[in-house]
Amino acid sequence: MDQRELTHFNAQGRARMVDVSDKPATKRKAVAVSTVRMAPETLARIRQGGVEKGDVLAVAQVAGILAAKKTPELVPMCHPLPLTGIDIRFAFPDDRTLRIEAEVTTTAPTGVEMEALTAASVAALTVYDMCKALDKAMVIGPTYLVEKRGGKSGDFVRDEAPDAQWG
Repeated sequence: MDQRELTHFNAQGRARMVDVSDKPATKRKAVAVSTVRMAPETLARIRQGGVEKGDVLAVAQVAGILAAKKTPELVPMCHPLPLTGIDIRFAFPDDRTLRIEAEVTTTAPTGVEMEALTAASVAALTVYDMCKALDKAMVIGPTYLVEKRGGKSGDFVRDEAPDAQWG
């Protein structure tokens, strides 16, 4: 793709925040996932509420919600958006993996993919922070967009999850 085709560059080829003032506000949703791989004993303690720092999943959930709201402060070209919903869900696909799913919704002129990705990432980082005394070998990732709904570019739904080696 030619640099002139990218709307995130100005006439000098420098990054800019895209002007979305002429775009209509539409309903949008994005879902992102991050995983944290850890020792089975660490995951068992998280599930049982046996981590000394507190309820890991409750803290990670609040951290993910806050992170979605703070995305434009962390990612320079993101627009501040009126987020209308944020949900963080947890699953345990096996005895070593915590799956974190972040869903973010808005009615705005631009999408919420970055907010969902930020929420999932910060929730995963929070799990690491709260459990690092138990398991410094935890691995975060992959983190990826699962789906995006609404907007000019249309919907996107990932067919399958990438693995940790995916590039």
